[in-house]
Amino acid sequence: MTKLIPEFDELDCRILNILQTDFPLCSHPYAEIGKRLGITEEDALSRVTLMRENGTIRRIGANFDAARLGWVSTLCAANVAAELMNNFVEVVNAQSGVTHNYLRSNKFNIWFTLTSPSRDAEAATLESITQKTGVKILNLPASRLVKVRVDFKMGSKNEK
Repeated sequence: MTKLIPEFDELDCRILNILQTDFPLCSHPYAEIGKRLGITEEDALSRVTLMRENGTIRRIGANFDAARLGWVSTLCAANVAAELMNNFVEVVNAQSGVTHNYLRSNKFNIWFTLTSPSRDAEAATLESITQKTGVKILNLPASRLVKVRVDFKMGSKNEK
């Protein structure tokens, strides 16, 4: 079955641009978004809620520099058989420190990032995933930080 891509309009695109790069840090962020776009707080919130429900928005949350907080992060890869895929992804996604989880066309077909308070906690989480799924995980801790900021500009080409 083919999953349909949800439709959204220019206003939704403008909301997505704000959510990606300029989320208001205030007590009523959706009121502020609405003010910027000339709509009500309720309209802004209902549009975001619908985009979350239809899968356009997967997550809304802050990104922290783990190292500055004294935490560690790692990139992980796994070779997951098709019949184990759903369970593996469910177990990985249930971990509070997993920030990204991607399917790839490769021998290592699942890649995810994990942030943990220590290398011992990281190892325990990865071992727990393996115990629950039977899938061995390749742990690839970074030797240096390379951070690429990715914002997906939504809307027409003429919009600023």
